[in-house]
Amino acid sequence: MTKRRYGLAVVAIALLAVACGGGGRGAGGGTRVRIAVGGASQLLYLPTTLAQQLGYYKDEGLDVELEDFAGGSKALEALVGGSADVVSGFYDHTIQMAAEGRELVAFVAMLRYPGLVLAVSPKASDTVKSIEDVKGRIAGVTAAGSSTQMLLTYLLTRHHVDPSEVSISAIGTSATAIAAVEHGRVDVAMMADPAFTLVAKRDPAVRILADLRRADGVKDAFGTGSYPGSVLYSSGDWIRAHPDTTARLARAIKRTLAWMQAHSAADIAAKMPAAFRGDDNALYVEALGNSMTMYSPDGVMAADGAEIVHTLLAQSMEKVRNATIDLSKTYTNEYVR
Repeated sequence: MTKRRYGLAVVAIALLAVACGGGGRGAGGGTRVRIAVGGASQLLYLPTTLAQQLGYYKDEGLDVELEDFAGGSKALEALVGGSADVVSGFYDHTIQMAAEGRELVAFVAMLRYPGLVLAVSPKASDTVKSIEDVKGRIAGVTAAGSSTQMLLTYLLTRHHVDPSEVSISAIGTSATAIAAVEHGRVDVAMMADPAFTLVAKRDPAVRILADLRRADGVKDAFGTGSYPGSVLYSSGDWIRAHPDTTARLARAIKRTLAWMQAHSAADIAAKMPAAFRGDDNALYVEALGNSMTMYSPDGVMAADGAEIVHTLLAQSMEKVRNATIDLSKTYTNEYVR
């Protein structure tokens, strides 16, 4: 057996294990589901935790276990390895995996924008004033191979900077990302709230090179007003084996998104775990206020949004550019409509 065939066989066995996992009874009596989150404290994935805080998973007869990871690529590894049933991560991973012949399907969309900020460390603010200035510098991403790195690669390419001329450093999320930026261990970083708002509050010298939390910033960066961010996704086999559980998860998130639309940032913050809010509740509320427009109002994945993600990936990733991908198989709205 060739190395390539052996590798594909290992992946197939792992995904089969994922398909067979989940669906059992949890300690609370509901159907047990393990969700890997690509950085739970980031506002990017807030609906995943908020649904639990509001009791919506329990309402749907689900016993959901949330496991936190340092980035979306690590959460994806958990899914492929069989230790998670579902991922709360970025939609682009389903397209990247489709380019490798692996079927992953997003079934509820949480963000209509990426929700990230490309920020300059205060220690580099005198010399890094544009994305072109990132050439030869150190850039921080949550984890190697994560969506933060993919988006950074696209931004660099669009501004005629060869990504190979930028050193990439995995800085994680929250406290580790804040420390890396404030101490100058990286010159720029792809950051999410509330971490970015905290850094900007402490030092107004922090410069924003790209703000992907709002429609105008997304349009400036990508030339389009939409770019679906975080979703819940799983393997196609798992979804086909557990359609009722998938529908229950989608309903819980959709209810959460609707609840968010009807409540203030302060109301939402009050529902989140104290560990997520940290010592400065006002700052957390401010960060939420800065990011509220990025949340989807209904959980539906727009077909044109999926096309935009594919287009951008194809421009910055050779494996996507060279693959024939049926985008309709990378997401479904069946469970939110």
